[in-house]
Amino acid sequence: MLAVASTAHARIPIFEALDSASGHPTSFAQCPQFFAQGKPPAVSPRPQLRELCYEAFAILHSEETKTPVFVAQRLNRESIEDADEKRATRFFADARLPRRERAELEDYKRSGYSRGHMAPAGDMPTPTAMAQSFSLANMVPQNAQHNGGAWAKIEQDTRHYVRRAKGDVYVITGPVFTEGSPRIGNNGVMVLTYLFKLVYDQHTNRAWAHWQQNQEGERVGRPISYEELVKRTGVEFLPGVGM
Repeated sequence: MLAVASTAHARIPIFEALDSASGHPTSFAQCPQFFAQGKPPAVSPRPQLRELCYEAFAILHSEETKTPVFVAQRLNRESIEDADEKRATRFFADARLPRRERAELEDYKRSGYSRGHMAPAGDMPTPTAMAQSFSLANMVPQNAQHNGGAWAKIEQDTRHYVRRAKGDVYVITGPVFTEGSPRIGNNGVMVLTYLFKLVYDQHTNRAWAHWQQNQEGERVGRPISYEELVKRTGVEFLPGVGM
């Protein structure tokens, strides 16, 4: 899991995930288009990290937290203009993840937290992508006021930026946990302390990140630099880019 870190972590190329219990491959090799230069973030390999490809995003999922480690998207003006699908309402547990590794719907009931999308439903360009975005593998336990307030504003602002961009924009979103992070439900879904959203404009070669605490009353502040995000998380999110 990602934890706030001030010391350098190992920068090891992401490993090839095992196949899911259903027998379907879950390797980022099948969806390199969601990563700048086709290279996923450099996360240290650990057991039971699963690489999951979807139609409009990719997820590195953790058995330890029962949440994404990160969710990667490639957006552009065309994809955002197509993102006018009717919002899905059916959350579901992803059957590609073994039961012991995933969150279930019951984990979130009466937990006090909302099911917060990492790849936003508002970014989804097709009905299939919209439906897939409601996988619990794409969710984190998020403060409801923050989810519908500051975080929703960041998602909207990101879409506005992409509409004006001249090419592809890569977005990586994920939770950050700290020591003693609480858990919810029978499966022990870990509650994040912070959320980040990294935005990389390939045309301008510029990157910045939004960093938010998972709490009520949080406001949209100034983005932090890519270098600061790497420092805080210990992860090189753009290993294929000379930043």
